[in-house]
Amino acid sequence: MDAEFNHPYHHAQLLRLRCSVQNYNWGKTGTDSHVARLFALNSGSKIELDKPYAEFWVGTHESGPSFLLESGVENGAPIGSQFITLKDWIAKNPNVLGNKVFDKWGSDLPFLFKVLSVAKALSIQAHPDKELAKMLHKLQPDVYKDDNHKPEMALAITEFEALCGFIGLKELKVVIHNVPEIVELVGSTDANQLLHMNEQDGEEKVKSVLRSIFTQLMSASKEMTTKVISKLKNRLHMESQVRQLTDKEQLVLQLEKQYPADIGVISAFFFNYVKLNPGEALYLGANEPHAYLYGDCIECMATSDNVVRAGLTPKPRDVQILCSMLTYKQGFPEILKGFPLSPYTTRYLPPFDEFEVDRCVLPWKASTVFPAVPGPSVFVITGGEGKMLTGSSTEVVNEGDVLFAPANIEIGITTASELHLYRAGVSSRFFQFL
Repeated sequence: MDAEFNHPYHHAQLLRLRCSVQNYNWGKTGTDSHVARLFALNSGSKIELDKPYAEFWVGTHESGPSFLLESGVENGAPIGSQFITLKDWIAKNPNVLGNKVFDKWGSDLPFLFKVLSVAKALSIQAHPDKELAKMLHKLQPDVYKDDNHKPEMALAITEFEALCGFIGLKELKVVIHNVPEIVELVGSTDANQLLHMNEQDGEEKVKSVLRSIFTQLMSASKEMTTKVISKLKNRLHMESQVRQLTDKEQLVLQLEKQYPADIGVISAFFFNYVKLNPGEALYLGANEPHAYLYGDCIECMATSDNVVRAGLTPKPRDVQILCSMLTYKQGFPEILKGFPLSPYTTRYLPPFDEFEVDRCVLPWKASTVFPAVPGPSVFVITGGEGKMLTGSSTEVVNEGDVLFAPANIEIGITTASELHLYRAGVSSRFFQFL
């Protein structure tokens, strides 16, 4: 695995990265967007005030690559500088990944790290498992651009709202009972069957009825959907005169404003409505339905951009694939609060090999150490200033700086003001169980 070093940096040093931004229309606009501020500071560009800034990407995915600045020197004068992608640089220097990571995933980062600023709901979606991803990529490479699965985790920076996973049977019965518009779309046979079920019928039986109802709902004709959502909206507006609407009902009205006559509006009744406080995280396995609704978060995932969509979106949808791939697991998702690694650092460790995330808030004049780990890491500075020290070098870091750390180097951090940073790396569990 020895590769020649074609780069002026010594491999035991931190590399500064210039990262990509995605301007999807659900992003927060201009200076309201945390992503816009990070991107402007990272790239030295100006924020366009009326443009949405949705996602800041750190990693090696082709759809939003990170670059490092490579400059050569000849006779004491710079011979120009050009950008090389982090992916290309790692391919030339695979030993920066550490042997175990290289043996499992080859010469690429196994995780993709993002910051999201969400102003309006993202599509109701799920990410395929590895088998399905391979099949979809083969059949529709222009839509499903890679063959990887995409387990992911969202860690709230601000209060953060999402829909995630199906509600339990008890809550589902209440929904069927209280939302006549759903029965109108799916028919009374399935609806009655569900109302008469109980836990004793067994999980698989409940799942199959839920699958049938959800598939019928998501497959409703445009005409029928428009009619039923208009009814729903009118009913909720009238009822709001005489009673307090539930959180979910208020959310449904808000979604209807964002995506009029979209089946995703009514399907929101089927999902858990999750509100995260800053520092809380939600993880999503393959084939679990979800939609982020509002707020800023750190997101980490396996290196993939595969999404199967079915609602709350102007983009193409794959309703049949989505409805057939879901696990239909029910119940409220687990919220990760992380565990302390040190007085200043909290670790979030979802049950996936590809990644873990550390959140570090370091007070002024404090210092901490990130011990050497057997895999690569990336660091994103989201506030304050300080210094990152490795054996051979010191990097002054400020908000917007992003750094790549090769495997097996210890990093000391000191502050010039309160410093906020996030680190993503390969899961420490992956190294324990090899």
